[in-house]
Amino acid sequence: MAIALLLSAIIWNLGTWYLGLPVSSTHTLIGSITGIGIANSVINSFSSANSYWWDGINWLKMQEILISLVISPLLGFCGAAILFLTAKYLIRQEELYTAPEENVPSLWVRAVLVLTCSGVSFAHGSNDGQKGMGLMMLILVAILPSFFSLNLQTSPQSIAQLVASSNSAIPILSSQFIANTNQDLSLINSRDELSQFLKPQGKVNENIWRSLVMESQVIAEKLSINNSLMEIAEGDRHQVRDDIYLVANTITKLEKQQQLANFEHPEIITNYRNQLDHLTKFIPYWIKITIALALGLGTMIGWKRVVVTVGEKIGKEHLNYAQGASAELITMTTISAADYFGLPVSTTHILSSGIAGSMVANRSGVQVDTLKNLLLAWLLTLPSCILLGFAIYAIGVFAIKMA
Repeated sequence: MAIALLLSAIIWNLGTWYLGLPVSSTHTLIGSITGIGIANSVINSFSSANSYWWDGINWLKMQEILISLVISPLLGFCGAAILFLTAKYLIRQEELYTAPEENVPSLWVRAVLVLTCSGVSFAHGSNDGQKGMGLMMLILVAILPSFFSLNLQTSPQSIAQLVASSNSAIPILSSQFIANTNQDLSLINSRDELSQFLKPQGKVNENIWRSLVMESQVIAEKLSINNSLMEIAEGDRHQVRDDIYLVANTITKLEKQQQLANFEHPEIITNYRNQLDHLTKFIPYWIKITIALALGLGTMIGWKRVVVTVGEKIGKEHLNYAQGASAELITMTTISAADYFGLPVSTTHILSSGIAGSMVANRSGVQVDTLKNLLLAWLLTLPSCILLGFAIYAIGVFAIKMA
């Protein structure tokens, strides 16, 4: 799965980079992950009557992501146009609205450009950096589950607090179903119950609460006999992670459905879920540093093809200082807002749209051929990467079975 994700993303990104198209790595990753998820579900549907091809994707989350990917370039286009016109009305400095010459611009113009460029770089890193770190963690968990399935740096005190929170949450969760001495909780396939509930069509029933209690007991028992996560057998760590994932995400879905609203102490359940997340939702510092360096070095090495397209080939006239600053400021603001709401967006498409918007506002005109290429890259990246991810993963699974 990890190899299919990497191959499909690399093939598309290198191909479009070679052609000089400012394609979005965000669209690439989302498309690849979607294709692999669908392929995995299709393969599983042949062997299980309860599996369907659409089960591998959280379609509600996918809908949110698609909306953000569609709206953000529109915000870039309209926002940059409005900001440019506002600046032109309020700031009467001819230097800002003429194409740059070979002489160095004034100090205050350079300061504005440095600040807006730095803002875009920071926002770009904050959004794309998260995707890079998430991708690296996904690969490491798949390849080295013994070391990256759980946050092995969790202190003994934190583990003890989690066990105590689990013991406090279990009685509250148990109050949601009627105790039945004729029904042993161990007879319920709790993992399957919670997995089915986490699917988009999953509904709350009594067995969900029973399964949640059972899995919480299993987690508490496993952690209570170990002072450190390092003491858990390497072969068991991935299963512990899966159990924690099921419980934490089940509680999250119950919270979104307002199922905990009538609890006497819902904060106990929320605190329990937060402590569970701490064990699995972590990123080591060395990964953060590696991704930051990779983003910086990648920009330093491969900047020219895309920068020439964005800076010189979108408009019929050369980009002036006000247009660049307007596009950059709107790009920075849009990405920062997306970060706040936890949504992935494309820096490339927002910035390109912003520059196009400033060109239209200035009546500079736009190069139709370049815009066609940008639009094609925007429209084709997601479906192409879905197909690439699907095909590479399916071929890989078939090859492994035939070997």
